[in-house]
Amino acid sequence: MRLPPRISSRVHLQTARFFASSASTPRIPQTIIEKVVQKYSVGLPNGKVVKAGDYVMIRPEHVMTHDNTGPVISKFKSIGATKIVDPRQTVFTLDHDVQNKSDKNLAKYATIEAFARTHGIDFYPAGRGIGHQVLVEEGYAFPHTLTVASDSHSNMYGGVACVGTPIVRTDAAALWATGKTWWQVPRMVKVELRGKLAPGVTGKDVIVALCGSFNNDEVLNAAIEFTGDGISALSVDDRLTISNMTTEWGALVGVFPADDMLLGWYENALKKLERRTFASESIPPPPEHPRINRRRLDALRAANLTSDIGAQYSSHLIFDLSTLVPHVSGPNSVKVSTPLPKLESQKIDIQKAYLVSCTNSRVSDIAAAASVVEGKKIADGVEFYVAAASSQVQAEAEKLGHWDKLIAAGAKVLPAGCGPCIGLGTGLLEEGETGISATNRNYKGRMGHPKAQAYLASPAVVAASAVKGFICSPSSLDATSLPPVGAPTFSIASDSSNAVDIPQAEEPLFPGFPAAFSGRVLFAPQDNLNTDALYPGKYTYQDDITLERQAQVVMENYDPSFAANVASILPTLSASDESTKSGVVLVSGYNFGTGSSREQAATALKAAGVPLVIAGSFGDIFKRNAINNGLVCLECPELVADLTAMYAKGGGRGAGGREGELTVDKGHEIRVSMIDGTITLRGSDGEKTYKVRTVGASVQELWVCGGLEGFILKSIQTQA
Repeated sequence: MRLPPRISSRVHLQTARFFASSASTPRIPQTIIEKVVQKYSVGLPNGKVVKAGDYVMIRPEHVMTHDNTGPVISKFKSIGATKIVDPRQTVFTLDHDVQNKSDKNLAKYATIEAFARTHGIDFYPAGRGIGHQVLVEEGYAFPHTLTVASDSHSNMYGGVACVGTPIVRTDAAALWATGKTWWQVPRMVKVELRGKLAPGVTGKDVIVALCGSFNNDEVLNAAIEFTGDGISALSVDDRLTISNMTTEWGALVGVFPADDMLLGWYENALKKLERRTFASESIPPPPEHPRINRRRLDALRAANLTSDIGAQYSSHLIFDLSTLVPHVSGPNSVKVSTPLPKLESQKIDIQKAYLVSCTNSRVSDIAAAASVVEGKKIADGVEFYVAAASSQVQAEAEKLGHWDKLIAAGAKVLPAGCGPCIGLGTGLLEEGETGISATNRNYKGRMGHPKAQAYLASPAVVAASAVKGFICSPSSLDATSLPPVGAPTFSIASDSSNAVDIPQAEEPLFPGFPAAFSGRVLFAPQDNLNTDALYPGKYTYQDDITLERQAQVVMENYDPSFAANVASILPTLSASDESTKSGVVLVSGYNFGTGSSREQAATALKAAGVPLVIAGSFGDIFKRNAINNGLVCLECPELVADLTAMYAKGGGRGAGGREGELTVDKGHEIRVSMIDGTITLRGSDGEKTYKVRTVGASVQELWVCGGLEGFILKSIQTQA
């Protein structure tokens, strides 16, 4: 349901305060993404400048859930919450399983709608469109705001200069109950797009080629800022496609600037909203839209954000658009991209083609496909499925005549929704079939049978392939206007000369949080230590298992002696003072905790007496589960490198210690200051110090509350 039109002044007030404070004092350089996060961070210490790596408590402008709203409702109720703290922040969109008319699914949808009506939440029913597209159309995703969604493709909002990022269901429940959740600001990566695309080359080709060119985790868990002279010629639809698939590229955010192209797009959207149903000027104009309106657009123009000179980026990737020809992704991997002319020569037969999803089913995409199939028929033996990204998109495509051209050619129409993109409903790939799709993922088995082959391409290429029956380019593509066929030009630049070394300022600790962690070091010389190694799957669904039992089986699949070793160490430890938390400190390699989403991988370590894990890096889901359950995670590559060189077999991780042990215990004592991030490691051969970025007040408060659920309960009690 739609609430009565209302203009939220929160963003305008925050923006005014932010710039007022910025003008009076010298500022540490920030990227545009860091500036937006600063606006939406709450409880920051005075003078705190948000930077990549910081843990902050955020109050996003909006939070969206879709068909997964049901489980979030269950989580919300299980923690004792009864009231949505800010109904205007919350949005429900039903979009995933919209073809499913079973009594069970309809009952689920009815339950979600009833919850929305009870709590005054904006609700968009099945058929209105895919949630990400709806959020853009309805202004929930708006330039220089922070909007999150319980879905991985919330990166798409970056196409309209909105910082969009995914959250998990527990975070969604926390946001409903408190309006807040925690977030670690990702590392910043600058992606510079140079030159101009040749005719017939699209935004889909750009992101497909980026995924295939930079395919060694260059942007993994990063926040991407798109820059460069090539951006100005990219349409907003192209930008939405590119930002959408930064998810597949590995990033958590992908933001384009709010430039003249985007501002013009909003002016056009505003004209459509202000257009009267009838031509008579005597008819009053329609009510002002609550989010896309003149006042908000003028405020954006008056205070348009840009990154500061000297802002820090972990890397700078350069991609020359003028060297790009149409590309195809796959089969069954986004990390494999091939120039279309090379693939076309192989005449790969297809049985299914798809123009669906939030990636490439907007009006311009439908128009491109319609121009290809006009006057033609879909090839024998090929099924071509089309679904608009939203009902609004379909209505405009129908008005312009594009929709009828697709139907006349033999396309099969599906309702606006996710459908085949996530393997739901009609038209899935069957065993042995090959399909080409304008969607975002071609992972094995995602769109149907695991023994099917899936390719990704632009709408025009998908439509041309559907007509000819094999992967090919549209006849309208002029090969003479394209650059030479081959890999596009790309590189990684070093901006170290422009970087400004910003020392970490000491921040006050949240009351009750330890000033330091100390204890014995245990070193697991292993990268990619996964959740099955940390907590065996055979225990995962034993719902009645106690924390004491979890502690007894922790790390069982990696080192069966680990739990007993920790248990024997704990009685020998004592904190130097009451402000220090003692325990066993586990140190390991990179991508610690990769794998499944099981929370027990974190709770078992904590229950065993490990209050702190230090690693080269962490799996993102594990880190989220750890912090949500009060287990502190810190990254210190230098410490990992030193311990590896001294104690790992062969000086490398993966084969245990030098003496054949899986977990190295040399009696080292460690103290980690949570005030200034100093690590002090003491052993028989002396003492060495390291520096780490500590966790911020948001994570500290969660720790004091015993985790996210405790924080939610505390917030509810405060509100009562």
